[in-house]
Amino acid sequence: MKIRKLDSRIFQHIKNIYIAVLVMGTAILFYACNNNNIDKIQAFNTQENLPIQEAINFETIYTDSGQVRFSLKTPKLLRFENDGKEYTEFPIGMQLIKYDANQNIISSITADYAKQFVKDSKWEAKNNVVVTNAQGDSLKTEHLIWEEKTEKIYTEEFVRIIRDNQTITGIGLVSDQDMLNWKIKNPQGTILIDVDKSNAPVEPDKQPAPPADMHKSKQPETQKLQFK
Repeated sequence: MKIRKLDSRIFQHIKNIYIAVLVMGTAILFYACNNNNIDKIQAFNTQENLPIQEAINFETIYTDSGQVRFSLKTPKLLRFENDGKEYTEFPIGMQLIKYDANQNIISSITADYAKQFVKDSKWEAKNNVVVTNAQGDSLKTEHLIWEEKTEKIYTEEFVRIIRDNQTITGIGLVSDQDMLNWKIKNPQGTILIDVDKSNAPVEPDKQPAPPADMHKSKQPETQKLQFK
């Protein structure tokens, strides 16, 4: 009888130890998950920014009083909203065109990548950015910011202005959004083009680079460009 009582006590003691170890192991596992993995998972979920809207081969027009003012085309559109910040991304390019009352194209902007920050009323365009005004002048650069509120465009990158008879290059540019009054911050030179010889470029003369003054063109009858 004594042996049986001893065996029973030993079995109960081992059972109690097993339960204690099991409880301790569970507590340690929960603590580790709570302080490490859970935090990492929450951080991952916070950093992961999924679009709330996606469109492929998206086209739309903007009208005013029944007249088409703008058209937007893009192969892909992504719309995000994160921590109160809303923006639209064009990851593989976009084209935005403005029309006059007679549906004539008066300006356009194209880029291989662009973002529209809704609340800040700001656009950012990158990679092969081309802006064309009503006179046919073109601005080419790799990075451009457009502030809708101030109606200004600017960049700190290399720029090339292509006009009927000349090409002007430099670093950095500030302009009105119509590309009618612009200033190159650090001009590098001007290449004159002989229009009568199939637009063949002529060797640039050795005259000093054009001053960094505001270049002004005769403003057409159309009003200021607004991408809205």
